[in-house]
Amino acid sequence: MNRRRLWTDRIVLACVVLIAWEAVGRLRGAYWVSSPSLVLERIWMLVLNGDLWFHGRFTLGEALGGFLFGAIPGCAVAMALRRHPFSRAAFLGVAAIGYAIPKTALVPLFILWLGVGPGAKVALVAAAIFFIVFYSTLDGVDAVDQKLLLSARVFGASESQLLRHVVWPAVVPYVFGGLRVAVPYAIAGAIVGEIISSNRGLGYLAQFGATDFDTTLVFVSLVTVMLIVLSVSAVLSLIQKRLLNWQTNLSQGARTVGA
Repeated sequence: MNRRRLWTDRIVLACVVLIAWEAVGRLRGAYWVSSPSLVLERIWMLVLNGDLWFHGRFTLGEALGGFLFGAIPGCAVAMALRRHPFSRAAFLGVAAIGYAIPKTALVPLFILWLGVGPGAKVALVAAAIFFIVFYSTLDGVDAVDQKLLLSARVFGASESQLLRHVVWPAVVPYVFGGLRVAVPYAIAGAIVGEIISSNRGLGYLAQFGATDFDTTLVFVSLVTVMLIVLSVSAVLSLIQKRLLNWQTNLSQGARTVGA
């Protein structure tokens, strides 16, 4: 019942936003605020001629590449520092500096090193994603129950068994929490890189629309980016539920025993 009410509230809120957006667009004119009807019409046109897929696949590829190159090392480094407190303290000092640097300030360096192609955008995304996933995973490592680890060691569990059966299951929610936060940053990093230097991608499409005073094209890019972020977040949620299915079964079993 609560789930049905939640979806009902979401649909109602979405309808209110769309109606308000349409009204503002008609009152102000498409030059200032494009309406949802005009945006949907342009999206359909770009889908039919293939332009939306052409630009969208480059943005998605750059975001996905940077996401993987940032998330996997971020998670791996946090897990590796679990049993090395001195190395962890030293790395955290350096990581704090790297995290504080605005990633867009690194774009000229990435372009100098990797050129104006997709490599610079992938590097920009990876630089932003690494720290998000690293700190999120580190929080999960710190949250692992030390008494549980000690009990497992008493029963003769090896380090690999501890990682697989104790540490990793406890860290998974934190990792996926970081990944879901990182998704918009991955898309945004790719968009920023394309706006600065590119002749393709959704960022380029938005920049072209702004230069040509085509507000509808800018909104098309924004709506497409929003749909990509929502789709990727939904996929991550499904994967997280699949990995944490044991928690649901465990809680159901506990309720059954208690009853």
